[in-house]
Amino acid sequence: MMEMNLIELVLNPPQNLTITEILVISFILGLMHGATPDEHTWPITFSYAVGKYSTKGGMKAGFLFSLGFTVQRALLTTLGFLGLAEIYNRYNLDGPVYIIVGIVMAIAGSYILKGRYIHLPIDKLLGSEHHDPMAERNELKDPPIKMTIVHGLIAGFGFGAYASIITFVLAPRMPSVLFAPLPGVMFGLGTMTMQIIFGALFANLMKVKKLTEDDIKYVGSKTAGRVLYYGGFTFSLVGLLIVLFPSIDNWAVSTGISIPNLNAIDVGFLLVITVVGVLGVMSMVMSYREVTKTKGRLSKETKA
Repeated sequence: MMEMNLIELVLNPPQNLTITEILVISFILGLMHGATPDEHTWPITFSYAVGKYSTKGGMKAGFLFSLGFTVQRALLTTLGFLGLAEIYNRYNLDGPVYIIVGIVMAIAGSYILKGRYIHLPIDKLLGSEHHDPMAERNELKDPPIKMTIVHGLIAGFGFGAYASIITFVLAPRMPSVLFAPLPGVMFGLGTMTMQIIFGALFANLMKVKKLTEDDIKYVGSKTAGRVLYYGGFTFSLVGLLIVLFPSIDNWAVSTGISIPNLNAIDVGFLLVITVVGVLGVMSMVMSYREVTKTKGRLSKETKA
């Protein structure tokens, strides 16, 4: 009962809160935002964390992504205090944000997989490309970890229930514009805390199987590249559909849970499941099989 009261308090902040209470609630909202499946955070953190294949690398991915996200959230709550965030109430920015996020994801994925920022796999689609597994290893690039900051800045323009609370409920209660960024900063730090934790967990998925460090690096980079590349196309396609048919973004099936990001199966939730759950798992399995297949072939050649 007490837990439900706390959740109710955080999601529906009462009047007459002190500055400290506003900041604490903002931080808790950030924790909840980072802990629940969110299409603006999980796919990016998963991709880069897995690509870094280490606890430290995964934590760094979560930190850098959330750093960009925090900067944007600080700007957002400042706009909320000044009454300039009304654009989020008037227009649905999900479509454009998905498109831009998707493009940046695909560019990063292309760099990891092919060493260049734009690559269309036409040859693969036509079945005319033949891959040498060992050549592919040399072709793979290390995930550009600093791009997570850019991802965070862009993803921060996505708007949901948590952002609504800090922007339209908490930020206007701050005493002056100098304090206005603080709810956004605390929200970002809460999200950052959870993203660092998840980043470490995602990165350690690579250590489940007994592989050499080179194998883990290959599986991690290949998985990251595929998720970013094909996940990016998925994001952009969904964004385009929302721009063309805005009603799609209103589709939702209630789960009966009162916590945002868990309260409904909607477009955002399905994006997380598709990119992290389907693309992520499939890419990891495919990359692992490629490693074992290559090892088996090399073993046979050595014996021969």
